[in-house]
Amino acid sequence: MSDTQTKPALPDRLAANPRSPHYVAECFEHEIGIRLNGKEHSTVEEYCISEGWVKIPSPKAKDRYGNPMLITLKGTVEAYYR
Repeated sequence: MSDTQTKPALPDRLAANPRSPHYVAECFEHEIGIRLNGKEHSTVEEYCISEGWVKIPSPKAKDRYGNPMLITLKGTVEAYYR
């Protein structure tokens, strides 16, 4: 089975952008799942469990560099490995 190696503990705050100071490459070697208020979200760019928010990309709005603007959703956040 592929679960022979141990998975690193998920941090309190994690970002998917490699330029962010909250990016941890070891965590992205495995598939991560995020639940906000009990609902599964698949497009989360960043989360913070202790502060209770996730950031998801806007479907249409872009910043001046062409990257999607991030929308902050608040609630109970659960992060886990799939």
